[in-house]
Amino acid sequence: MEKDCGVWISILFHKLRKRINADVQSLGLTGIQSRVIHYILEKHAHGPVYQRDVEGAFGVSRSTVTGILQQMEKDGLIQRESVASDARLKSLIPTQKAIRLDAQVDECLHRVERCLTQGLSDAQLAAFMDAAAQMSVNLDG
Repeated sequence: MEKDCGVWISILFHKLRKRINADVQSLGLTGIQSRVIHYILEKHAHGPVYQRDVEGAFGVSRSTVTGILQQMEKDGLIQRESVASDARLKSLIPTQKAIRLDAQVDECLHRVERCLTQGLSDAQLAAFMDAAAQMSVNLDG
């Protein structure tokens, strides 16, 4: 019996999460923390980063991101600073600890990406990205 798209995506998701978690465990991070740190550091260089930005970038719920950010703050990876114009809004500020980990996190993520895409042509990767983007749109509507 052939597997449908949903089954393949689920299999890939679990394998990818397992691989990233194993790679960044030595840094004292989870896979999602490594991706969020990388995202915050990248975006922070160009302006303030807020929780809603993380929610949108990773397609996860507010409560999920709240839990991730609370743990990252507890672990000394980020600080939250109130915004003068809206006290309810908090800017996510990477700490020196996060900055020191960035190169290692970046290398881990690139290593996993190389493993994931090994043996695939540029055309295959482009087709996959297009198909995945369309599937995401389909599920939004």
